[in-house]
Amino acid sequence: MTLFRSRLNRSKYLLLLFAPALIYYILFKYVPMFGILISFKDYNPFKGVWQSEWAGLKHYSLFFHSPDFPKLLKNTILLGLYKVVFTFPAPILLALLLNEVRIGLVKRLVQSISYLPHFISNVVVVSMMFLFLSPTSGVVNQLIEWLGYDSINFMQNENYFRTLYILSEIWQHIGWETIIYLAALSAIDPQLYEAARVDGANRWHQVRNITLPGITPAIVILFILNIGHVLDIGFEKVLLMLNPSIYSTADVLSTYVYRTGIQSMNYSYGTAIDLFTSVINLLFILTANWISRRKSETSLW
Repeated sequence: MTLFRSRLNRSKYLLLLFAPALIYYILFKYVPMFGILISFKDYNPFKGVWQSEWAGLKHYSLFFHSPDFPKLLKNTILLGLYKVVFTFPAPILLALLLNEVRIGLVKRLVQSISYLPHFISNVVVVSMMFLFLSPTSGVVNQLIEWLGYDSINFMQNENYFRTLYILSEIWQHIGWETIIYLAALSAIDPQLYEAARVDGANRWHQVRNITLPGITPAIVILFILNIGHVLDIGFEKVLLMLNPSIYSTADVLSTYVYRTGIQSMNYSYGTAIDLFTSVINLLFILTANWISRRKSETSLW
């Protein structure tokens, strides 16, 4: 007990710094978990959670047997996998390229330009997409017509939704996510590069044998975290881009929950779908972490 008090006294300032984060997660992450009980009831806002009738797995069964279930699951998984395959490597490549730039001014300029889109809201980003891709006055379609082709209504065409979403995600977040990899690159001992150059290694050999192994732990950790969000597609941007003509490819679980759970006031059904999504994400991250722990020395726990 005395040892515990001694350690507590030594760490009191660190604990004070940690307290706001702890309070935040308790209030906004753990306390709301009580709401999953709604998914097992026919929730009535006027009766409250405890007085509402017990429904068991009814809402889960309704969702799994819904004709929308296969389409929603397919759209969500595909969009999540596209984000992992195309969006995840982009900041790694940018960090590697920036690491090879030897002119400080150019490096800082590229970093600043790539960071800026991260601070633009999704509303503005989607508005820019509608403006630039307009079939009548958009810059992109003007260029297409100048080349002798017919204009394309990109935002109303279901075949372009996933491409536009992924490209906008890369443009918006590539610079910000590069910060982590640049920090990992700065931790690599410069003497390793000097020794490699003495041994005759060129730039590619240095990147392959020093740079990439040096940032592999950061890559693995972030990859595992990204795998845990495969079904957790950014709701706001998808909703802003969504329209009835592209439902077949753009409607995902989060937008469906918004329509059925919030707009239609079917709270129990919406909560059941959201809990299903969270459980699948948890299974993904547990599996990815287990594989990483078996195959390498890096894992979340």
